[in-house]
Amino acid sequence: MSRSLYPPGVTRSSTEDFRRMRRVIAEDPDWYLNIVPCLSDLCLQSIVRNFEEKPMFEVLTPTHRDFVLERLSTSLPLHVTANLISDGVYWKRCCEELWDLCDVFHYGHSWKRMFFERHMENIIELFIPDVTEPKVVLDMVPLCKDYVKRLDISQLLPPIKEPQKEEEEYGSELASENEYDGPSMDHFDFNILLDKLTNLEELHLVYRVKQCGMNFEWKMFEMTDRDCESLAKALKSCKTLKLLRLHLSHIEDKKCRLLVKYLLDHPSLRELDFSHNVIGDKGARAIGKLLTRSKLEVLNMCDNNITGLGAKAIAHTLSNNSTLLSLNLRLNRLKDEGGQAIGKALLNNNTLLHLHLGANEVTGLTAMALSEVLVQSNTLKSINLSCNNLGVDGGKALEKAMSHNTSVTECDIRLTEVDEQSASFINQVVWKNKSLEQKTHAGEDKTK
Repeated sequence: MSRSLYPPGVTRSSTEDFRRMRRVIAEDPDWYLNIVPCLSDLCLQSIVRNFEEKPMFEVLTPTHRDFVLERLSTSLPLHVTANLISDGVYWKRCCEELWDLCDVFHYGHSWKRMFFERHMENIIELFIPDVTEPKVVLDMVPLCKDYVKRLDISQLLPPIKEPQKEEEEYGSELASENEYDGPSMDHFDFNILLDKLTNLEELHLVYRVKQCGMNFEWKMFEMTDRDCESLAKALKSCKTLKLLRLHLSHIEDKKCRLLVKYLLDHPSLRELDFSHNVIGDKGARAIGKLLTRSKLEVLNMCDNNITGLGAKAIAHTLSNNSTLLSLNLRLNRLKDEGGQAIGKALLNNNTLLHLHLGANEVTGLTAMALSEVLVQSNTLKSINLSCNNLGVDGGKALEKAMSHNTSVTECDIRLTEVDEQSASFINQVVWKNKSLEQKTHAGEDKTK
């Protein structure tokens, strides 16, 4: 007879039940089974930690990619992330870590585009001629060229000024024998970059130094002849450029003519802004030639030194132009010679929608010339004659013309000495035309 291995009254099955009921007490009282990570999470965390050495990303599922992107370090080298990680949360994290203001709307709702455009702008704005290696810029091109559509450069640094040494005896004679070897460039040379940015559509440039403090010199706020020539060649090579804004850079006639020379027949340029410079009549004549050899739609020459002669050159082209939609000549010195020429040219122009002649010392004679345009043509949508001395007669002429016009939805005649009654009537017509236009657009939207 075999003997039982269990105490009296205890069976094998009851012992197994007892073992199942035993409670394991961990050394860590806060430990519980739910805090043990999944094996897949452990693997993904390992991928995140070792991403620079082994950038595994394409093989992951969308859910696992999201897990990785939310945890990747934003300080990873760009040569690892640029062409591997698509637009989304990772680039949003990169932008918000670097900049306080991140309005992605201005970048086509693309965080990746915002990052690379701002990053390239920062490199250019901090570039010091003969100190910063051009390789720093060129190494970025393969990484960012697919995403950079606009560059807004708010400063360009000049070379570091070498301290002047005290002249030694016979110093002047030695200087004549050994010529001073100056910097290789006066500011960043865009000629090394623009042709490589194959998606660049907008370029905004200002030749100035921000926060220069007590080191202020006027030459910090202008482009040199050498800058102008290199930029002109770069612009010609950038076949995708649609908008060029080059303002506050002390551009005069010579530089304007050189820039225009290289912009003639540009295949894609549609908007040109040379505002707040010192361009005179010779530069204006070059601009007139550009209008005949390009497809410009917007031209801004605000705040320059253009007089009646320069305005005549632009007007001569305007009478035969079929592409320009907006012309801004505010804050020049056209006077009636230029104002009347513009008015006469518009009698033969059927495309210009917006005209700004504010603060140009024009009088009622210009107002009368433009009144003929308002009567004969319904092309113009807005006209600005503010800050001129149009006088009562000029106001009456505009009032009479507007009574026959149905297209102008904006007519600015503030500070023009126009009679209050005439100004009130003109404003009523403008309001009526604007209401009619809104109703027309609303009807068109319903039919779509």
